Amino acid sequence: MVVERLGNNKVRIFISYEDLEERGIDRDEIWQNGRKVQELFWDMMEQAYLEVGFEVMGPIAVEAFTMPTEGVVVIVTQVPSIPEETDKNREEEFAADEQIITVDHSTAITFMFDDFENVLSAAKVVFSSFDLTTSLYHYKDRYFLFVNEEEMEQEDSDALWALLYEYGTMSNVTLAVLEEYGKLIIKDTAIETLNQYFA
Repeated sequence: MVVERLGNNKVRIFISYEDLEERGIDRDEIWQNGRKVQELFWDMMEQAYLEVGFEVMGPIAVEAFTMPTEGVVVIVTQVPSIPEETDKNREEEFAADEQIITVDHSTAITFMFDDFENVLSAAKVVFSSFDLTTSLYHYKDRYFLFVNEEEMEQEDSDALWALLYEYGTMSNVTLAVLEEYGKLIIKDTAIETLNQYFA
């Protein structure tokens, strides 16, 4: 299970088909609101809280889509609600939490690939659909693609995420670690450069 915070009120969670099988959930069963699926959902929410501080408070909207061989992507959005009575202390506490969450929000993702062929395959698919700032690193015998999502619409970001997951996996390795300990292969124009030289 991989959790990524998308903003103040939204998280994206990836769960593989292997994870589902371990929980005794069939692929078709994920769309049913059975006990196992409910338990899975609240496990995901607990994981989201532990990893990125996303806490379910009030109404939420849940979107899910499947990838043919990888697993299921679930996007959970906290829906704004207006409380009947809110005292001043809770307003101030909420404002403080909002500031912390905003600071933690990331506008970049890092994907890890086991071999260079997978990097090339991902670059070819992404190049035709997106205009991105991407850097490629080599670290601990794997390849890491750092993608800046700052100017992307949310819908495009989700589509990009799903495409990259066909060839690699999301990584928690930060840009700072890659710059310090990894080897920079291509800076800022990785997707374009790979397609130029390995088309």
